[in-house]
Amino acid sequence: MDIVTRATHFFGNAPALHCADRTLSFNECNAVAEGIASRIKSRGIRSGKIVAIVSPNTPELVMLLLALLKAGVIAAPINYRFPEPVLSKTLDKLEPTLIATSGTTSIPGSISIAELLDRDLLGPALHAATSTVPANNMAENIEEMNQPVTIIHTSASSGEAKAAVHSFANHWYSALGSNENIPFGAGDCWLLSLPLFHIGGYSLLFRSLISRGALAIGNPDESLGQSLRNFPLTHLSVVPTQLYRLLADKEGASRLRTMKAVLLGGSSAPKSLIEEAVRQHIPLYLSYGSTEMSSQIATSPAPIQGIQENSGKLLPWREIKVSEDGELLVKGACLFQGYLREGKIEPQTDHDGWFHTSDMGSVADDKTITVAGRKDNMFIAGGENIHPEEIEKVLMMIDGIIEALVVPVNDDEYGQRPVAFIKTIEENIPDEATITRTMHSIAGKLKSPIRYYRVNEWGTLPGSQKTDRNFYKHLANTGLT
Repeated sequence: MDIVTRATHFFGNAPALHCADRTLSFNECNAVAEGIASRIKSRGIRSGKIVAIVSPNTPELVMLLLALLKAGVIAAPINYRFPEPVLSKTLDKLEPTLIATSGTTSIPGSISIAELLDRDLLGPALHAATSTVPANNMAENIEEMNQPVTIIHTSASSGEAKAAVHSFANHWYSALGSNENIPFGAGDCWLLSLPLFHIGGYSLLFRSLISRGALAIGNPDESLGQSLRNFPLTHLSVVPTQLYRLLADKEGASRLRTMKAVLLGGSSAPKSLIEEAVRQHIPLYLSYGSTEMSSQIATSPAPIQGIQENSGKLLPWREIKVSEDGELLVKGACLFQGYLREGKIEPQTDHDGWFHTSDMGSVADDKTITVAGRKDNMFIAGGENIHPEEIEKVLMMIDGIIEALVVPVNDDEYGQRPVAFIKTIEENIPDEATITRTMHSIAGKLKSPIRYYRVNEWGTLPGSQKTDRNFYKHLANTGLT
């Protein structure tokens, strides 16, 4: 039994997907997905083949992803914002059997998702389209637990995005552990605010299918604030920039206070942002995760009550330890199968089965995890290891600084020294003397940036919302005086 059919048997006519103009039950989603799966199979696409998808979040994309789960076909949703050369290169490496698009993207040989949909299935007839498998066949175990079901590309913080292959079991146990920490079930509704080509977005499909919680999806051009007004939301995933905007809006902040959980991830959160969320009584959870571990690794066990340095406690079905050089190593049921390279899955674990995250940090006895920064961002100044993220956190503790990025510049005496790019509330507030004095007292002179550059908007990686750290490193060393 596939997971979509299983959800139908357990949850039936309970709401599964809230759209702008209608709500679909689990029965209805199953019927639509069944129709798409039949059309996929009629094209000769069999289990284990790859279907690449280039689309923003839409109800049709959700239905296609459910259909691929039913058909046993590997879904490879790709960032539709990728520049054409990057998108073309990514597709060439995947060698998909089929490329489906939203219809707004022109890719040679592709079809639109609409071509796979039976429009009749989007009407009232859906209510009669339920499965007839007897209740006594509702087995908990799903067939082919170790079968690959998705290829999700990493966000490429540095270098080229990697194609991470996840099995059904990876997503299943990730969802179980996440739902155990933040309950999500009957009567709940989680907004698909993160893209489905991102592990944080896709993971919500499994959380819904195993728990009876509903998902909501607005129009692609709809703002987050609009979605909060349009749907009966109880859960929300955000990155710091999104949370900033919502807290600055009186109505948005009011809606956040009514929720059961607001999950914050994606990057280091400024102290001022967390303080404001706590002050406004937002049920905020901090999280640390990765594409390779199928989403969350650690999350706050309850809404935070104040500033905390850690990223939460290790979730069930995950294991973690710290290597001799301070790198976080992970394994467990959520760990991906490997990266797809030249048509083959290449496992990425060491001889003991651990995946090296390239994140530096520590783990307390109670499995509370603190992340210091990326191993590949670290540099050495005067013989001491310097983590830019650690300095960034201190900078964002200073009133007036809302975002910061620290990169190294070459220095004859120390080897390298930190410089900072900062985004402030006003153009010259706080002034550089105030920043320097505060940094010297908190971080010490060695870790204090030797120069500060103010920015209005960040340069980001192609097709991503992530700041391009290498661009600023190059700029600091060659393009600024």
